Amino acid sequence: MQTENIKNEAYKMLDKLPDKATWDDLMYQIYVRQAIEAGIKDSDEGRTVNVNEVRKRFGLSK
Repeated sequence: MQTENIKNEAYKMLDKLPDKATWDDLMYQIYVRQAIEAGIKDSDEGRTVNVNEVRKRFGLSK
């Protein structure tokens, strides 16, 4: 996300929180947003691992 949009996005995030939201609620929303944006960036830049490879690495069955 472009830096100049962060302030506007923060206002939108605040508007969606209930009136009795806590600082922890806000921090959680920010954390989730950052994690999603980082994942999208990694995907766009080809830094992903096939689900079958992940299963193999962790010894999980299909």
